[in-house]
Amino acid sequence: QVDLVESGGGLVQAGGSLRLSCAASGSIFTINKMGWYRQTPGLQRELVAHITSDGKTKYADSVRGRFTIARDNTKNTVYLQMNNLRPEDTDVFYCYAEVQLGRGSHLYAYWGQGTQVTVSS
Repeated sequence: QVDLVESGGGLVQAGGSLRLSCAASGSIFTINKMGWYRQTPGLQRELVAHITSDGKTKYADSVRGRFTIARDNTKNTVYLQMNNLRPEDTDVFYCYAEVQLGRGSHLYAYWGQGTQVTVSS
């Protein structure tokens, strides 16, 4: 069993910043990708950014240049620094991790419970 615990969401004015954190714990051998997705009610969950274990990153076009993803492999934690936030960034943000539970095992996908980010105009 693997748990992802998110923190850092909240309410901020347009132009402001928030930092999301997500810590993974449990029966973890190694973690491949860690990242963040966002979801508006009624719509599909979409990628915000992810980072591999060796630091390769990918960003959605809508956040590139404003958001920065980072991870601490010693703490199994991923961070999302969100700057210059816009009202259209309002969403529920979900942490995601691809976890290997043992040597040679498959990768399993785990999700956090979601954290609300609200940006007022």
